[in-house]
This record gives sequence, structure tokens and C-alpha cells, in this order.
Amino acid sequence: MPVTDEAIEKIKLMIVQGELAPGARLPREADLAERLGLSRNSLREAVRALSLIRVLDVRQGDGTYVTSLEPELLLDAVGFVVDFHQDDTVLQFLEVRRILEPAATELAATRMTDDDVAGLRAILDELDDAPSVEALVANDLRFHNHIAASSGNKVLSSLIDSLSAPTTRARIWRGLTQEGAVQRTREQHEAICEAIEARQPDVARAWAAVHVAGVEQWLRNALGESTSASGPPGRAAAAARNGRPRRARRSA
Repeated sequence: MPVTDEAIEKIKLMIVQGELAPGARLPREADLAERLGLSRNSLREAVRALSLIRVLDVRQGDGTYVTSLEPELLLDAVGFVVDFHQDDTVLQFLEVRRILEPAATELAATRMTDDDVAGLRAILDELDDAPSVEALVANDLRFHNHIAASSGNKVLSSLIDSLSAPTTRARIWRGLTQEGAVQRTREQHEAICEAIEARQPDVARAWAAVHVAGVEQWLRNALGESTSASGPPGRAAAAARNGRPRRARRSA
């Protein structure tokens, strides 16, 4: 095992065993290096790596602390990783959304407070009668993030938030190229909101599945046509991510 990896594992073990609790300050570098049997350079590299993934917080002039270790903080690194995925892997992110978001919506229908439900309704009411595609997608992100946050499961909510960015461009692309996409999105949001308001978790889950699957199926169709018309499907998906829409088949 590389020395830096060994240092990371040793610090991780101290945290897992409770020797270093969330918010705790690490011992002085020289003392910790001696205690763990590491060189100070290896310890510094380990601390740097753990700070990048939000396990440690290095405060200049103050010391190094264990973070809160809350899921939304630690899983923020997932969003950093998924930003490097390109081309038709957008479909894979949509597949994961199709698995996670209906589950979060079902939980939210049973766990949302009345204020949470009112907040969800307020998000929908913010849209004009004829919103731009960009305004609709921004509203869509807030709508789904509010539901995920209200599911009562921080890990699930953080994962869904991490998956939002890679699929944003695809949602915009769909709105620009698919006939009726904007109205369909609004109708499905309304159906999801009504099911949550009525405390009908099964119905809310079903509508969420239909909603996410619609984007996924549209992109599959668009990529399939792009493959036959203009080469590898990755080019079409890359256009979706970068906001340069390619012409897709229009459907009702």
C-alpha cells in the first residue's frame, strides 16, 4: 500500500473508532506523525487528500479539524466526479435518477410537513404562463430538489442533487427540440404535487417515474436517430451537456 494511502487509512480509522469526532481538532502535525509512524510529508499528503473530499477542514493559522461528516457535505465530492463524465453517459445518470427520484417522491408524500407542501406549491406557482425553457428547467431543478430534501433521507437527497447537473443540459435540449415538452413537464409537475398534497405516496411515486422516464426515453430516441444520421451517439449527448441542441425528431 502506498505510504499516503496508509496515512489516509490510519486517520480514517481514528475517525471511525471515535477517537476523532466530528468537529474535533487533529493533534499537532509532528505529534500525529510520530504517533501514527508516518513521515510528516506523508501525513500532509493524506490531510490534503482528505480535505479535498470534505473529511477534514484545514484552517490556516488555526489547525486541522474533522468536518461535520454530514452526508450532503461528503457526497458533494460525487458531484465533482460526475462532472467529468461525458457523452452518452448522460443516459446512465438518467437511469439512476429514474431509480432514486420516485423513491424520494414516495417518501416525501408521507414525510412532508404542511409547510413543505406549501413550499412545493409555491415553486410551481412562480412560473409564468409561458415560461422560457431555461426558466422551466431552473424551476424543475428547484422542484425536484425540494422533494428530495423533504424525503427525510439526507443521503438520498444528496445523491439526487449530485445527479442534477449532468442532466440539466439534456432537459434544456429536450425543451428546445421536442414539441409539447414544456407543457408536458408542467402537467407532470402538477400531478406529482397534487399526489403529495393528497398524501398518496404510490401515486406520487408513479408520476415521478413517468416524469423522469419521459426525459430518458426522449434522449434514447434522439441518440438513436443521431447515430444513424450523424455518427456516434456521443456527439448528440455531448451537445445536450454543452447546451448546443442538435435537431431531434419532434413528437407529441
